Order: sequence, then C-alpha cells, then structure tokens
Amino acid sequence: MMSSLGGHDRIAPGHQWVRKTGHVQPELIVVTGVMAAGKSTVAEALARRFSKSVHLRGDIFRRSIVAGREEMSTAPSDEALRQLRLRYQLAATVADEYVRAGFTTVVQDTIIGPMLDEFVAMTATRPLSLVVLSPSVEVVAQREAARSKTGYTSFTPGDLDMVHQSTTPRIGLWIDSSDMTVDETVDLILRRQAEARIS
Repeated sequence: MMSSLGGHDRIAPGHQWVRKTGHVQPELIVVTGVMAAGKSTVAEALARRFSKSVHLRGDIFRRSIVAGREEMSTAPSDEALRQLRLRYQLAATVADEYVRAGFTTVVQDTIIGPMLDEFVAMTATRPLSLVVLSPSVEVVAQREAARSKTGYTSFTPGDLDMVHQSTTPRIGLWIDSSDMTVDETVDLILRRQAEARIS
C-alpha cells in the first residue's frame, strides 16, 4: 500500500526490524557520517542481519562518472554540487526501488550538512530509518591512516567533522562509535530503532 505525501508516492510503514529468524517487512535504512566513520563496514554488517537485503553504496554513482567528474572540496564548484545532488537522487531512487521489490535496503554514503534534509526528501520510503555515525576526530584520523584508499584529499578529518557537527541537522539516531566494535554498533542500531525512525 502506498500513500501520497509531499509530492512523493510514500511506501506505507511496515513492521519493526526483525532479524533473519522472522518475517521482514522491507524498510529503508540510511547510514551516514564523515569519511572513515565506519559507514561501509557497519552498513554491510547491518544489511546481513536481514534475510533479504541490499547494501547500496552511494559512492558508486560518483565513481560511475568516468569523464567530467568534479569532486567536492572546501569550496565546491556549482558543477560539483550538481553532481553531488545527482548522486544522492540516484541513490535514493535505487534504494526505493529495492524496497519496493521486497529488499530491506541499507544505503550508505557521506551525507552531511543541510543536504541531509534534502536526501531525506528525495526518498519515498516511509518510515525511513536514519543512522549517523559520529566517532571522534581522533578515531576518524586513525581509521583514515589505516585505510588503503585516501578519502581526505582537499580537507582534513577535523575540517569535515567541524562542518558535520555544526551544520548537519540533528535528526535520526546519532552514535559515537569511537570505542565500539562493528557488531556492538549494529546491535545498538537494532536496539534503538525507534530513535532512528523518520516518518
């Protein structure tokens, strides 16, 4: 069943999250945070807690642009911002379609600042569950140094965290995962699901 709300066809609310042992009403879960916050690992582990699920990495839509791509920076161009919004819109649309097809979908991307509200508005699935991973700057810097890929090229972890903390709307479930394992983080998300819900 679907209902119209705010110009979108809203997918009607389902049941609470259930692990693999029970029936799952498909839902949309968004995992965000700064780069090296642990989004990919947590999103993958969270998706695997469900019997029919998808882990959708929003960055795939950025990497799909092989010519003419403009990266985000501390002073992004209009084209970089347009491509970022396109990336978010594609992720939201694909996530909604997976949910319609019966998959609980965990979409993961760096969605911070005022654009988080924009991304939520781009999605049709309701309720949407939003998780914001917010480990300390020191932990993010350590994780970035340990990674094989480099995310921080035009700004530092401190720069991005300052933007994140000062401009991102306080919606959804915010988790300081600095001292938590992946499983502990996922357990906390499932246990505090009501705080993550956006209707």
